[in-house]
Amino acid sequence: MGILIGLEHVGHEWPGKRVLEDQTIGINEGERIGIVGRNGDGKSTLLEIVGHVLEPDAGTVTWRRNISVGYLGQADQLADGDPVRHAIFGDVPEYTWASDARIRAILDELVGDLDLGGAVGELSGGQRRRVDLCRVLCHTWDVILMDEPTNHLDLAAIEWLADHLRRRWPAGEGALLVVTHDRWFLDEVCEHMWEVHDRRIEPFEGGYSAYIQQRVERERQAAVMEERRQNTLRKELNWLAHGAKARTSKPKFRIEAARALIANDPPLRNPLELKRLAVSRLGKQVIEMKGVSFAYPGGPRVIEDVDWLIGPGDRYGILGANGAGKSTLLALMTGALTPTSGTVKIGASVRFGFMSQHLDALGEKDDWRVLEVLGRYKRSYLVGGKMQSPTQLIERLGFEQRELQNFIRDLSGGQRRRLALLCVILEEPNVLVLDEPGNDLDTDMLAVMEDLLDSWPGTLLVVSHDRYLMERVTDDQFALIDGHVRHVPGGVDEYLRLLGEKGVESQAETAAQGDGPSRPASAGLSNQERRELKKRFDAVSRKLEKTAGEPDRLRAEMAVVDASDYAALMAAQEALDACLAEREALEDEWLELSDRLGIE
Repeated sequence: MGILIGLEHVGHEWPGKRVLEDQTIGINEGERIGIVGRNGDGKSTLLEIVGHVLEPDAGTVTWRRNISVGYLGQADQLADGDPVRHAIFGDVPEYTWASDARIRAILDELVGDLDLGGAVGELSGGQRRRVDLCRVLCHTWDVILMDEPTNHLDLAAIEWLADHLRRRWPAGEGALLVVTHDRWFLDEVCEHMWEVHDRRIEPFEGGYSAYIQQRVERERQAAVMEERRQNTLRKELNWLAHGAKARTSKPKFRIEAARALIANDPPLRNPLELKRLAVSRLGKQVIEMKGVSFAYPGGPRVIEDVDWLIGPGDRYGILGANGAGKSTLLALMTGALTPTSGTVKIGASVRFGFMSQHLDALGEKDDWRVLEVLGRYKRSYLVGGKMQSPTQLIERLGFEQRELQNFIRDLSGGQRRRLALLCVILEEPNVLVLDEPGNDLDTDMLAVMEDLLDSWPGTLLVVSHDRYLMERVTDDQFALIDGHVRHVPGGVDEYLRLLGEKGVESQAETAAQGDGPSRPASAGLSNQERRELKKRFDAVSRKLEKTAGEPDRLRAEMAVVDASDYAALMAAQEALDACLAEREALEDEWLELSDRLGIE
């Protein structure tokens, strides 16, 4: 395994902040590396330095001779006047790429709905992102560097991208560096992790889950060492302070050792936490939708004949492709839009807290300072049994005291989102509606937000393409497909399976109409069908593996239940029965899929 790119004693500083200092690390053939860290700690800077997009202040970056490196930045460099075709392929002749099945598959997935002859400047932000991603994937590279590649992609496209990157190079060849907040994507694609923090790069083996486990263990060991150091420190300080007369005769080396202990005391990291705030009491009725349909003037129906009852304490996630109408559905549910037909009843005691994906609440406050925004709210709130001010709460969400004087326009995307979330919660709503709440947040901040939402006592409605966040904070998921809301008990995996079945049905309809070759039902699987079945097979396999120890855990919990507590025993038995039934259904599905795929 040879080294492809080497960094030696690299350092870099932005005005007011040094992000890297004297770092030496290498990228080897066959490595798939995920880069994580807090917003502003230098992840994107590191990627730019590795890709020769940015020259470091100190040190060198060496590429192995004759390697090719593809780079996907957060902002594209596409020319508005270029046709989409030229933005992707440059001056490469059409017959060269049009005859390549691999490239055609990438085009179909990412830009199949776009006119390749149309101008880049006419595309939306999400469409431009897909064109830029297509540009990188359609070319051959030894190393690919990607900064937030899942931005603007829906769940199906994210799963496709993960599968593509897993299969792109043979084992032991090529290399991938990716910065992303999508933890599911990191687990699926990456086999190594780099954490950028405190001006250094710390490597970890394994994907995101393994990184978290190792990080917890390292922090535990560090805590043990710190406790020992503090004990030594207390003894030294006590010895130094043991009487004025004694201090004059202290051996010099003991005094210097004590000073060294004090000097090495590490700075405290931001605690990044926010415990439960009070919410207004919620009545029995929250939202009731009956026969709701909606169409924008002159357009087709976006929402069609939806019946949905949402009660107090329900925690629902809403899944759907880009453009499916999820934001429209939220607007109907909250009364921001009036349905074309049908009725939406909202409980009299409902108080909505709504955070849009575009952070509309902060949109007109660019010239405000953070303190001015927080000054609009009450002076104190009861949090975890203590009264705290909004400024104390925002500091607990990672803001430093000096940053409270910053203008809203100068905040990073992650800071704006944290501030917007706090502002929503300070309104003390009892129904929290979040549209893509995870955008721009780093993995640590996502975990903090999830902890906050875990303790949310009201009703929660979440739209997100982050499947890790979705499955963590919601109890049930619903999919918006062709304007209809459908419950998906199997979560994201079931939703993706439904999309796959819908794609197969569309192909069959096309063939039946004479637009494509027809084939008898008994013939072999098409490539599309096989791919969808394989996706489902892999998802079922992962779920079986994930729940393998669940029955034993539930049995152990039932064993410690008081035998005289009949209700608790019944609840424990029901939980165990449900778990066993779910695993039996998964096993049956696994067998059926393996049989259809010919897997022995």
